[in-house]
Parts: sequence; structure tokens; C-alpha cells
Amino acid sequence: MKSLFSLFCLLIATSLPAADDLQVNGTRLNDTMQHMHTFGENEAGGSDRVAYSEHNRDALDYLSSLMREAGLTPRIDVAGNLVGRREGRIDGLSPIIAGSHIDTVPNGGHYDGIVGVMSAIEVARSLYEAGIELDHPLEVIVWSNEEGGKNGSRSYAGAVQERELELPSLGDKKLGEGIRYIGGHPDRLPENRRMPGDIAGYVELHIEQGAILDREGISIGVVEGIVGIKRWYINVEGFANHAGTTPMDQRQDALYAAALIVAEIRRIITGEPGSQVGTVGRLEVSPGAPNVIPGEVMFSLEIRDLSMEKVTRLFADIRAAADAIATENDTKISYNQYYESPAAPTDDGIKALVQQSADALGLETLHMPSGAGHDAQSMKGIAPIGMIFVPSKDGVSHAPSEFTSAEDITNGANVLLKTVVGMDELLQ
Repeated sequence: MKSLFSLFCLLIATSLPAADDLQVNGTRLNDTMQHMHTFGENEAGGSDRVAYSEHNRDALDYLSSLMREAGLTPRIDVAGNLVGRREGRIDGLSPIIAGSHIDTVPNGGHYDGIVGVMSAIEVARSLYEAGIELDHPLEVIVWSNEEGGKNGSRSYAGAVQERELELPSLGDKKLGEGIRYIGGHPDRLPENRRMPGDIAGYVELHIEQGAILDREGISIGVVEGIVGIKRWYINVEGFANHAGTTPMDQRQDALYAAALIVAEIRRIITGEPGSQVGTVGRLEVSPGAPNVIPGEVMFSLEIRDLSMEKVTRLFADIRAAADAIATENDTKISYNQYYESPAAPTDDGIKALVQQSADALGLETLHMPSGAGHDAQSMKGIAPIGMIFVPSKDGVSHAPSEFTSAEDITNGANVLLKTVVGMDELLQ
């Protein structure tokens, strides 16, 4: 009798796919992607599933049901994150987390964040149906309010300030009200803080939100890190005077000086190899009359790169050039840094796993930075992080025409699956 039972167990075990051979159910994954459109789709074909809306809450209920089918136990944590957990084989190990977000900007698209969430749930379901248990617990997290400030993931870093709870979200609720609306407890946010070691590793699949992969025909982006950002307001002060009676060689034209500085910014940013970018996106001219020489100009400057040292150095070069231009044009200049988001390099081991996973599937890869911020950034300093990109058609994002093909979504989910399995061994 014992031998028959042992033979039966052996037959069951050999009939299940090994983790190395396992792939996701691409048809099911893309069906669930399509169903997510129904939560907030508007007449323009875009999505109004902003954080803390009724559409957002209904979608979380749907995802909770999918998590149960995937062998995960779902709950809403104090920050309004939906967390689905499946215990691991070894007691005491920290969880491996895969996740992203489902909230959109107003009239946004149907793929930003959603690809990562639906793929993570499908990965969990594929493992569950194959009878494959990880040594680590597996958690799939739907982070709340990514588009409005990454409050859900930032709660893990203890970075959400109490004053933020009174700030408006992208919808019609204050942040605290919104968290409570979807089942969280804003007065208990400190309970969410995680310390180094509390999470074994974090991996996020996401659309690129740029056109590089799509343009080059490459299936998978191996993300080297999420760029750091610094922003300044630069103020140029000249002298407002009559445009008809003031000779050209006697003008203290703040706009002319500012224009020269903007040109220098582009020259300096593009003057060396690398993926750094610099942007002047806002400009205010005073007094702003056609017949008055501009007396004051304020403009913004943003610099992004994977190296914060490079960001600082580039700004120093820009400042030196701007100071010289201001002096030459008899104007005064001042600088006010008002924002900084540190760079978040991805873990070398997880990057290697993403590459190996894509290689095993015969998918071409490109190592690249993320020029946009993501929830993964909030895990910096808490756990090793990794990110996987799939192509965005024409680089469109945050718009109704945002699109990633079913094939690319399935490819990304299979890379995610193999990466999660590899992390289970790597992060022991």
C-alpha cells in the first residue's frame, strides 16, 4: 500500500511542470487586462480610475477575487495598498514582493502600472496551479495612489508626512479621506514602515513609457535604476523699461539673458555621453507686456540621471555659465532648489536574473535607465530592487492611446515569473 501511494505521489509530481519550464497563461492574463478597462473607462477610450475613486475601489474588489484564485490571501493595509500573500516553505524568511499600481491619471491609459499588477497576479496563479511553492513568502502588492505621490509605497519607507493627509488627491478627496474610503487607516500609517531585511527583494514589471524599446524592436528592458531628479527655480532680474525709447545697447533685458541661459543648459546637458536629461518646462515673464522690456524672468530647471553626482556637477556647470551670462547682460540671478528625488539603482543580482530569464525565453534585451519614477523607488534602502520594462507603442503614456501588445505583456510576465523563481534561490 505504501509503495502504491509513493508511486501515485511520484506520478503527480512528474505531471506538474518544473519551475524552469513553467510559463504563464498569456490568454488568461490578457483577458484580465481587458476586464480592467471596465473600471473607469470613459467615452474617449481612456481611464478615469484615479486613486480613491469608486472605480478604484471596485477594481480592488475584482483584484482581491483574482488573488484568491491565485492562492493568495488578500487584505487592505493601513495605507490602502492591496496585499496578497502566499506563505513560503521555510519559516522566518522575508517575502519576495512583486507589484505595481492600478490608479491612473484623469483620462489616462490602460497599461501604465496595470501590466505589472495583472502579471504579478498571473505569476502567483501559475505557481499555485503548478503546485510550486517558494521558500520565501510571495506577496503581490497593488500600491495605492502612485500617480498622486506614491503614498502607498512611500508608507513602507515611513516617508508619508501627517500633513500630507490633508492634501487633495487627483480625485475629489483629501489623501486621508481617500485612504479610509478604500479600507485603509490613515491614522495608523507608521505601522506600515519596513526596515532593511523585512523584505527579501522587490521586482516590478512596467511599460517603458518611452519609445526606445518599441522603436528598436526589443522585447525586454533590463532596468539599471530609476533616475534621480533635482529641480530648481532660477530667477533673472533686469530692469523693465520702455521698449520703444530704450536703445538695444542700454537694456537690462531679463528675458534675453534667460534665453541665453536656456541655450547653455541644452549645450551642457548634451555635451557629454550619457543618459542625462535637462528640461526647462516653465517660464514666467514680468511684466509680460508687448511694449515693455522684460524686467524679471523665472524659469524652472530639472535634471535627471542615474548618478546624483552627475546631476550636481551638471548643475554646477550650468550655474557657472548662467552667472557669466547674467554679468555680461547687467542682470542679477538667483537659484532656489525646491525638489530632490534620489536615484535608485537596481540590484546587480536581480538585474542578472532578469537578463538570464529573457535569454532563456529567447527575448532580446536592452539595459536602460528608467526616466520616470516608480513605486520601486520607495523600496530603496529597504530591499534589493529590480525592474523589467516592456515596450510602449510609440512611447505614449498617460493618454488613452497608451498601448502594449498582448505578446509583449505575456513576454514580460514570463520574464517576471522566471525572475521571481530565481530571486527565491538568490535571496536565501
